[in-house]
Amino acid sequence: MKSLKRRRAAGPVPGYDTALDPAHELALEPALEPVYVPPPPEPEESIQHSLFGEILDWMLAPLLLLWPMSIAITYLVAKSIANQPFDHALEDSVTVLAQQVKEVGGKVTARLPGSARDILRADDVDSVYFQVTGPRNEVIDGDRELPLPVGEDADRSGRVHFRNESLHGTPVRVAYAWVNLQPLGENRTARAPGAEPRLALVQVAETLEKRAQLANEIIKGVILPQFIILPVILALVWFALSRGLSPLAQLQERIRARPPDDLSPIDSRQVPEEISPLVGSLNDMLARLAHTIDAQKRFIADAAHQMKTPLAGMRMQSELALRQIDPGEIHRSLEQLAKSSESATRLVNQLLALARAENQPHAGLALEPLDLSQLARSVVQDWVSASFVHEIDLGYEDPDGAVEILGDGMMLRELLSNLIDNALRYTPAGGSVTVRVRSDAGLALLEVEDTGPGIAPGERPRVFERFYRILGSSASGSGLGLAIVREIAQQHDAEIEIFNNPRSIQKKYPGSLFRLTFPPPPAPPESDAD
Repeated sequence: MKSLKRRRAAGPVPGYDTALDPAHELALEPALEPVYVPPPPEPEESIQHSLFGEILDWMLAPLLLLWPMSIAITYLVAKSIANQPFDHALEDSVTVLAQQVKEVGGKVTARLPGSARDILRADDVDSVYFQVTGPRNEVIDGDRELPLPVGEDADRSGRVHFRNESLHGTPVRVAYAWVNLQPLGENRTARAPGAEPRLALVQVAETLEKRAQLANEIIKGVILPQFIILPVILALVWFALSRGLSPLAQLQERIRARPPDDLSPIDSRQVPEEISPLVGSLNDMLARLAHTIDAQKRFIADAAHQMKTPLAGMRMQSELALRQIDPGEIHRSLEQLAKSSESATRLVNQLLALARAENQPHAGLALEPLDLSQLARSVVQDWVSASFVHEIDLGYEDPDGAVEILGDGMMLRELLSNLIDNALRYTPAGGSVTVRVRSDAGLALLEVEDTGPGIAPGERPRVFERFYRILGSSASGSGLGLAIVREIAQQHDAEIEIFNNPRSIQKKYPGSLFRLTFPPPPAPPESDAD
């Protein structure tokens, strides 16, 4: 068992000024409370969005982006469609011209009459060119400027092929085919084995004006209706969104039409399925708000009821003092008036402490590493003079080393002060109150034990309620001290338990042991070197 280091009530504590009364310290503590400053709100531009505009943007943006792509794809398809009939015409021209190419007496000739030439070039939109070349690429007939096929285009299978070229800086479409030359009367099988056949090249080219006109006509026939359909689509999307979001507007109107004090849940059956989770969360918030308002109303009513007793006593004692002539009676009345004033002051301080503990947001609580043993030792020193008045032995058991926790020093001092005050009030004269700090399995434990009458197991859950007093108790108090302890413990994620004092030796006074278990502080982040 650890050694007991107890400060007895037999003498003053070094370095402690006994002139200050704990009640006065309680009255001064609210003035030292740091003001919680909430974080600045985010700019409205970053948090406010229009649901209607958001959906409209996500619907129209892809539409407006895909529309130019649709036009480009339509143009390419239109050009492919426009090329087909004109390519067939060029193929027919090459076939007819190839039938006129012969080799007679070792000389290649193209027997194309003048009328046929006129028909071949008869085009009032495009310019038509043709060319016939011999086996040595010599020009037999036609336009000499027309380029020859090169590379992979030089397919000599005899079929008609197509390619795109440029002639005089103008793009043209060229159809060409290779013609197998055979002198008249010569058998093709008489040709020497391995000898390459003698081939002539026939080419017909035309510019692309008619093709471009046809493609443009197709584009116009497809795009112009879209200019009419697109505004209709936009109007329909706008109307559909307005109709789809109308339940939100109706819900807004129903909420606005409610009386200010109506916190009843919203009927989720009258909203769309997608909004039901939102309405459910809103109903949960309304239920919590109603519970908070009811608790505040009860608190105000209980506080007003509790304040009536000391104020009525003060008024009675003041009126009695005014009627008295005997200085001794006046002095006794003033003493009672001072006691009532002290009781009212203590009640007001506890009400302020409870309101501060309940309204302190958990996220705004300034939790910092602190030594619980050092804090407890300091609080015990503050209550030594009060233990002299009650004739109670107030002691403190110091742990072997520091017990680190995360907490708010001012709130924890308030917690321990209320536990000590409660123990001193309920412990009879000659008893003892011990404050103990220890560590068990990595958890920090704060214990306050007394040798008072104890608390029955059935009463223990209720002693933390506001203004609750155990029946038959003669000790003065307002019933707020343990409520303050519970609120501060919850904000520090600490568990509070009540037991009988295992060290009490009197059956009449089993005593009480209040134990608070604090979670261990988070481990510091490991450095890169570790």
